[in-house]
Parts: sequence; C-alpha cells; structure tokens
Amino acid sequence: MHLPSSLIKRYPFTSFVLLTYLFSWWPSLLYLWGMSPIGVAAFGPFLAALVVLAVTEGKPGLKTLLRRIVHWRVGWQWYLVALGLPIVMAGIASYLTVLLGAPVPTAAQLAAWPGVGVVFLMRMLIPGLGGTWEEPGWRGYAVHQLEKSRSRLAALWPLWLVIVLWHVPLFLTGDAEWVDILNMVAGVIIYNWLYHRSGNSVLLVMIIHSMNNAVSGEFFSPMFTGVYAVQQAWMRTLVWSVVAAIVLVVNWRWWTGREENSTVRPHTALESVASN
Repeated sequence: MHLPSSLIKRYPFTSFVLLTYLFSWWPSLLYLWGMSPIGVAAFGPFLAALVVLAVTEGKPGLKTLLRRIVHWRVGWQWYLVALGLPIVMAGIASYLTVLLGAPVPTAAQLAAWPGVGVVFLMRMLIPGLGGTWEEPGWRGYAVHQLEKSRSRLAALWPLWLVIVLWHVPLFLTGDAEWVDILNMVAGVIIYNWLYHRSGNSVLLVMIIHSMNNAVSGEFFSPMFTGVYAVQQAWMRTLVWSVVAAIVLVVNWRWWTGREENSTVRPHTALESVASN
C-alpha cells in the first residue's frame, strides 16, 4: 500500500491511521501460521507517526515528537501516578476477585513480585514488546491531530475507536480479551489526562502503560484461572472505569476545553483537582 505524499499532506490523520494498521498488522498472518511470536507489531503507531510527520512537517515535526518522548522534567507526583496507579488498580481488582470467591494467591505467586520490575524495564527498552511503544503514535501524534478541531473530551472517542480497531487481530487470536474494549475507554481517558497534565510527556504515558502491562498482565492476572480469570478481568475494568470517571468529573471544565499550545505547563496534583 502506497500513499502519495500529497494525500498524506491533505489527510494526515487518516493517513496515520491507515499506515498504523499497515505497519502493525503485518505479523498477523505469520502469527496464525506459527511463524511469528506476536500478533501485531506494537511500534506500528510510532512508525506511522514518523512517516506522516516527515511528510507533513519535516524535521520540526519529528523533533517535536522526539522531545515529547524524552520529556522527563515533570513533577515527581506524575511519576508517582504513572508507576503507582497501575499497581493500586490491579491490586484492588484482584482483591475484589478474591472477595467474590477466587482462591487467595499462594505465597509462591506473590513471591514473583520482583519480576515486575524486570518486565517493566524490558517493555520500556524494547520496542514491540508489549504496548509501551504504541504511545508515541497515540499520544505523541494522534491526540494533537484530533484536538486541533475538538475539545479534549470530544477527541477521546475517535482515538478510542482507532485503538480498539488496532487490537482486532489480538482479539481474534485470543491474546486480548473482548472486555478490554470497555477497559480501553478508561485507558484513553486516564492516559490522555496524564499526558496533558504532565506537560505533554509521552515518556510518562509509556511508563504507566508499561507498568500496567507488567503488574496486571504478568503478575496479578496469571494468579486467576477459569471463571475467576473472567471475574478478575471484569473487576479490573470496573476499577479502571471508576478512576476514569473520577478523572472526568473532577476535571470536567478542563476536558471541555482545548489545547492552545503544543506543550502545556505541567500541573501539580492539587492544580488538577482545583482546575474544576
């Protein structure tokens, strides 16, 4: 599939979406034939953003995206949110699952906790391993394209739809659960909020995405099997949805506004609440 540069310039967001699917979905057939360990190439959105920016904005656009990826000078509270929130939410979801009758995790299962850090670092450092490297495309590029003509709130829904469709090969192969479609609504809300409130730091969203994959996908979720795994998935969706609802309600006036600049001043946690 070839998109002439003139079409990319005329339809940058549509071009980004099509290229994202092209760059991401090519391993799917190989996966079904047992020739690839992954169902999608998770760095597809990042590659698509690089191509579209190179055509539409050239070096300035590419530099802006790269600056967002390495933007680490943010308030310590945002690092706490990015690292701690996934742990808290996964822990609460697992606790609720046990209350519903699931077996209490064994000492051996809990002893695997140090492995979370290893998985986290691997997903941060190795593009394509997990969903971490999707974020330069979703947050670093797509969010800004959508918010050019929409409020932050209105921009959530087309981004959610694009991300859900991106996961279709994973749903079909069983590597993602259909309940995650609902979970992605909450994820888009929380990740967009963290991205903007940290001063448009893609790095912070990569951290929260990587930590969530590590602590939920590799630590808590494997503790449950059968019907309890299904319950845990729904409890996880419930917890994420509650947190997302709080983020929406507390910051409602902020959500209905628009970004005036490509980079915003990092807010403190108190300012995020007070902005309502």
